[in-house]
Amino acid sequence: MKITAANLIRWAGLAAMGAGILFIVIQAIHPLDIFPSVTTTQWAITHYLGVAMCLLGLFGMTGLYARQVEEAGWLGLAGYLLFSLFYALSLAFQFTEAFISPVVAGVARPFVEGLLGVATGHATGFDLGALPEVYLFTGLAGYLLGGLLFGIATFRAGILPRWAGVLLAVAVLLPLIGSGLFPHPLDRIFAVPMGLAMAWLGYALWSERREHASEPAPVSGSLQLGQTSAK
Repeated sequence: MKITAANLIRWAGLAAMGAGILFIVIQAIHPLDIFPSVTTTQWAITHYLGVAMCLLGLFGMTGLYARQVEEAGWLGLAGYLLFSLFYALSLAFQFTEAFISPVVAGVARPFVEGLLGVATGHATGFDLGALPEVYLFTGLAGYLLGGLLFGIATFRAGILPRWAGVLLAVAVLLPLIGSGLFPHPLDRIFAVPMGLAMAWLGYALWSERREHASEPAPVSGSLQLGQTSAK
C-alpha cells in the first residue's frame, strides 16, 4: 500500500477507534487500586493495555485534528494539544504502573503505595515530588479542558460527526459528576462515554477515507477527447 497523507489519516482513524475501545475495556477489567493488586496478572494486563491505548490515542488525535485542521481553528489546536498531552503524560504513568511498580513492590512498598495514592486521590505521606501535581494537571488540563475544547471544535467544524464531538465534550465532564455520586472504583463507568466518543470519531474518519479511496478516479479531459476522436 502506498503511503499517502490520506492513508495515514485513515489509519489514524483506526488508531482512535482502538484507543476508545481500550479505554472502555480498561475500565471493565481494572483491579482495585490497592497494594496487593500491583503484582497480579490482571494489573499487568490492564496497564499494558493502558500503554497501548495512549500510543494509539496520540496517533489517533493527530489524524482527527489533521482532518479538520482548517475548520477547527485555534480552538481545535488548543484542544488537540491539551488532549494529546493527556495521552502523553498518561503514557508515562501507565508505563510506570505496568513495568516499574510490580518490580519494586517488594523492596519499595511506600513508593508504590504513594503512586496508588496519587491515582486514587488519597495521600499516603510518601514524598513523590511534583508527581501529584503533574497527575492533577493531566486530568484537569489535559483530559477535561482538552477534551472539552476539542469536542466543541469538532462540533463547530462540522467535518466529523457533530454528535460525536458533543459526546466527547460532555463525556470528559461526567467524571466530575460521577465522583460525587459513586465511590471509586464504581465511578469508572463514567469514563465509558469518552471511549465511545473516541471510537465513534475514529470510525467516522476511517470509513470516510475508505469511501473516498473506493471511488473511481475521474477520467481526464484529454482521455475523453481522445476517445471521442477515435469514434
